[in-house]
Amino acid sequence: MDKNTSLAQQLSAVNHKIVVEGQVLPIVTLKDGTKIPTGTVGAMLHNIIRYNEGERGEVVQDLKLAIPALASFGLFELFTPEEWILGDNPGRCFVGHLAQVYIEQGTVEGFKGK
Repeated sequence: MDKNTSLAQQLSAVNHKIVVEGQVLPIVTLKDGTKIPTGTVGAMLHNIIRYNEGERGEVVQDLKLAIPALASFGLFELFTPEEWILGDNPGRCFVGHLAQVYIEQGTVEGFKGK
């Protein structure tokens, strides 16, 4: 199993947390070969709410896991990391910082937050 498939499967497990049990969210393959589970944006929004409510640990890991997929389909070109960071929404700001680190370093491993 390649790294892209493994990450897609991990992210798919995160995304399934927001749907009714028994529902299946498919993994789609982009033209460049990147595999992205459907539901990634919805799960990210749900996790931002959880982050804003003070949850950390698992929610931070779930957000980190989503960043490469979100970047691969252009979310951070449509809304730049700087735009995510603006304002007083801590979860949105955290995602913006994660995106900045990912764009600069190609990974979010080791990022502790700002």
